Amino acid sequence: MTDYFSVLSGWLIPIKRAMDEWGIDFNSVLADCGIKTSDFKVPESRISAERVSQLIEYCNHLKKRHDFAITVAENFHPGTFHTLGYAMMASNNLYDAFKRIERYKKVVSNTCSIKIEEGPKVCKLVLTPFLYESTNRPVLSQNSIIIFIATLVKFARECSSHNFKPQEVNLNWSNTGDTFQFLGDFFDCLVNFDQDEISFSCNTTILKEPLLGGNPLITQSHEKMLNEFLSRLDKNDVVQIVKNSIHDMLPLGTPTQTDIAKQIGMSLRNLQRKLSEQDACYRDLLEETRKKLALEYITQSHLSLSEVGYLVGFANIGNFNRAFKRWTNFAPGEYRKDKHLA
Repeated sequence: MTDYFSVLSGWLIPIKRAMDEWGIDFNSVLADCGIKTSDFKVPESRISAERVSQLIEYCNHLKKRHDFAITVAENFHPGTFHTLGYAMMASNNLYDAFKRIERYKKVVSNTCSIKIEEGPKVCKLVLTPFLYESTNRPVLSQNSIIIFIATLVKFARECSSHNFKPQEVNLNWSNTGDTFQFLGDFFDCLVNFDQDEISFSCNTTILKEPLLGGNPLITQSHEKMLNEFLSRLDKNDVVQIVKNSIHDMLPLGTPTQTDIAKQIGMSLRNLQRKLSEQDACYRDLLEETRKKLALEYITQSHLSLSEVGYLVGFANIGNFNRAFKRWTNFAPGEYRKDKHLA
């Protein structure tokens, strides 16, 4: 793991709003913390995670308070997460939105991993900060972690018809001197300190209730942009590049591995070698991409089942039906009826 960790410059949107709310001069404080104001004007630029952590601490110290992180979260804007924010807003439900932050978290930052653990009654979102190799110190400060978790909760409150709140929040540090007493007021649930993990849990049923702003057409368009963004972030990520090419070529029929190699300007042998280095198999990537797209297209009632099959590369409706049943244990028409999508 590299010792340079960064976050998307979009985080400066809610940070600036929070600073305005606290009466702090944005430009002068950024200069004091070594952050260029030009970073605020370039949507895809990255900022040192360490600098952002210092900025949060600076604002707390300036006002002799501890809760600047919550003010940042309260000022959430979809642009904070670039295209990912808008894809999340248009998700079918909160669960899908959180799955997108899990899948595309690298767009937002390379400072931690996000994993959703799904249960029949409770879903838990677990955040694991990466460590600096040179010092074994967590990349994210306590306040940076609070901003991330609180921002996801604020997002859920903005999108959901419920007065959303987690069932509980777990943090892996101590609440010395009740420094973090304000967290209970914001999350409106039990906040546990000295835990083995950083996480928050939610009612599964609530997470899977439809959002009023859900729009699969918008999320598909945004995910295409996100996939391209990830490819630009890491040009050596051949798996992501192959997925992007499969996505683009499927409406023309099932692309072979040779087709994909030609599309991305690589020899077939070189492509196979690079996929093997990333423990990936072309057949699995094709299957995964087809399944994901099929499950999104099937929710769009204006598309016939044969059109859905065509869009994911099946010229024969019978082959599509068999593949869909393998993925879901339902025939496409049964799936639509079971999910009340017909």
